[in-house]
Amino acid sequence: MGKKAVRNLGVFISIVIISGWLGVLIDSVLTGQPEGDTLGMGLWLVLPLLTALVIILFSRLSWRELGLKPNFKGNIKWYLASILIFPVVTAIVLLIGTAANWIDLSAFNLKPFILAFGSTLFINFIIDIFEETAWRGYLTSQLLKLNLNDWKLYLIVGCVWTAWHIPYYLVFLPEVDLQAVMPVSRAVYVVVAFTTFLSWTVMFTELFRVTKSVWPCVILHTVEDSLINLIVISGYISIAAGKEILVSPINGIIASILYLAVGLVIRAYRINSCKIRSDQILFSKV
Repeated sequence: MGKKAVRNLGVFISIVIISGWLGVLIDSVLTGQPEGDTLGMGLWLVLPLLTALVIILFSRLSWRELGLKPNFKGNIKWYLASILIFPVVTAIVLLIGTAANWIDLSAFNLKPFILAFGSTLFINFIIDIFEETAWRGYLTSQLLKLNLNDWKLYLIVGCVWTAWHIPYYLVFLPEVDLQAVMPVSRAVYVVVAFTTFLSWTVMFTELFRVTKSVWPCVILHTVEDSLINLIVISGYISIAAGKEILVSPINGIIASILYLAVGLVIRAYRINSCKIRSDQILFSKV
């Protein structure tokens, strides 16, 4: 990979890191905007993908590298997995929390929940096209060219993903929503979120690598945004004070361990599949 490509990655990462702070600056000037839906937040959301598209355009990279082709053939199981991973893990966490008397489900009403969940899917799908095309389609695909080992790849993507979110957690996220997720300071929550993003990064990265498409990742992210945020922030469950760090469906240790395990299973499948294909090629040449 040439110096130009490394420079392009540096430019992308730098703009990603400052994009939210540019949004914060804009919102400090344009006061009176609705909380949680500002022009600055819009800039923060779209700037990473726009940067990637400009870099691809002027660097004459192949658009195929973004993984925009669905690649349905042979990957239907992964599309199904992208739909089920967050609901299944969330159900496990809720069962564990309920059994330990750390989670109260008495306020959970299935019909309103299903309606609320369905009503958010489309807008989250559009938002997550921007995110996943940037993080997986561009950042991950370009880092793969560096032949980094998997753990360095996960760490870099996880750190960039977290750094992009820092202005959101410190400024954009309404205080009432933050406290509903975890009653800690904004600075502490950034640290908690970092561990969550690292565990998720393995899963999202491996899903992208095994399918060579961003679309399963977009679906996975859409279900996450529409499911676990709704359950916690909208009050469908109540978590005992001090137990959020363990059983929160969003940032809890148990959930993070399960998502990391899912990612490692997909990784093992990818590595084994590559080995089988290599053996088949070698055998065919004998």
